[in-house]
Amino acid sequence: MQTTLGQPTASAILFFLCFVAVSLLITYWAARRTKTTTEYYAAARQITGFQNGLALAGDYMSAASFLGIAGLVALKGFDGMIYATGWLVGWPVLLFLIAEPLRNLGKYTFADVLAYRLANRPIRLASAVGGILTVVFYTIAQMVGAGSLIKLMFGLPYEVAVVIVGVVMLVYVLFGGMIATTWVQIIKACLLLGGVTLLMLLGMAQFGFNPGSLYAAVAANYGQAALEPGGLITNPLDAVSLGLALMFGLLGLPHILMRFYTVPDAKEARKSIAWATGFIGYFYCIIPLVGFSASVLVGRDLIAKIDKGGNMAAPLLAELLGGTPFLGFIAAVAFATILAVVAGLTLAGASALSHDIYVNVVKGGHANEREQVRVARIATVLVGLLAILLGILFKGQNVAFMVGLAFAVACSANFPALLLSITWKRLSTAGATASILVGAILATLLIILSPTVWVDVLKNPAAVFPLKNPAIVSMTASFAVAFAVSLLVPDRKAQAQFEVQKVRTYLAVGAE
Repeated sequence: MQTTLGQPTASAILFFLCFVAVSLLITYWAARRTKTTTEYYAAARQITGFQNGLALAGDYMSAASFLGIAGLVALKGFDGMIYATGWLVGWPVLLFLIAEPLRNLGKYTFADVLAYRLANRPIRLASAVGGILTVVFYTIAQMVGAGSLIKLMFGLPYEVAVVIVGVVMLVYVLFGGMIATTWVQIIKACLLLGGVTLLMLLGMAQFGFNPGSLYAAVAANYGQAALEPGGLITNPLDAVSLGLALMFGLLGLPHILMRFYTVPDAKEARKSIAWATGFIGYFYCIIPLVGFSASVLVGRDLIAKIDKGGNMAAPLLAELLGGTPFLGFIAAVAFATILAVVAGLTLAGASALSHDIYVNVVKGGHANEREQVRVARIATVLVGLLAILLGILFKGQNVAFMVGLAFAVACSANFPALLLSITWKRLSTAGATASILVGAILATLLIILSPTVWVDVLKNPAAVFPLKNPAIVSMTASFAVAFAVSLLVPDRKAQAQFEVQKVRTYLAVGAE
């Protein structure tokens, strides 16, 4: 198969420019409606449940989901689906445990929930550490992915590709805030779902729309082992640890949690999860079919030759089945995917810096509307420039560990304290702060000592920590520290506030 990947094509450039033009028009429209802090961070709380569900899906279906899972399934077979399953099953947990209390208790960030009854300054500083660490590691993965993808698809130098993504994203986050970000994510979700559906249908048409024929062809080409577990993860404990990180990491991702403040009330927050789960569930059901189709029709050798991680499996299949124009469309969708996710991450990082640290810690909650919006925009520029810089610095690195680290930090640092602040009366400020810091530091340290970094990146002969993902250790330690420190250093004021918090949690009395 001859491929035009790595060469700029007229169709790819046209689709790319169309998406950028539409996103800038949305930014212009949104900028005229973004004057207050609530409009900048939370789209004036006027997004409907259906719209927010699409935006959540757009925020969550990153390049790792679209290109990564298709590539893993194409090269590794059945085990590639562990990511699809792990990333999906967290959504019902989010619906039942976090969504309603988060919307009723918070304002702009998940730290608002923790600070409702715990001491403001220490808890916001600790939350900002956990939140910003998660955002930074997730952003590195997206930016390095963006540089590699656009370099392959449009033939641009890696550094230029990273700067283009960073600048375009900065323009619409800076001027349009959450309103622009939300609508770009909605458009991206529709494009992605439509593109992957068409790709899946074209692939399945080669097998008479019969999954059995597709699986038979996979088995014929690569043996029955391609349809059985054990190709990617051989250690059962590693599989459980990865599953925990993927499932509970969702409940600690700042850019996802932030989206629940864009809807008017808790009812719409629940609706948005129901819609998001439907869209994401559908996407994760069909993406393995794309991966298996690519492995048979394109072939593992060519997929691995173009990109050893398999990330080009879906674009190569698109070119084979729909020619250069369809490849151009899928390339533009991949670009839109990265742009939308990075925008959400930048806004989440900026809100932690400006709302949690500057307004509530430095200024003690006393900052006027104009000052808050100005600081939010300055923080957005800082986070955006950091994203571009890190993307360039980590050029050529294996970024799989960055995605794993983002989810490991999220489920270890952010999730335990957030859940316990809502459900456990005796959680103290000291307990929550210690839980966040221990979870963040331990998850980061164990990832560095794991085979993914210690052996694959740093080239040491053997790993100090045997598991590739530390969630089973770091998340457990985070919960244990929260319980132990809270019992050793009780917080009477926080306990007294628990009953007041419960009224707002479940009845939304006083919710913004």
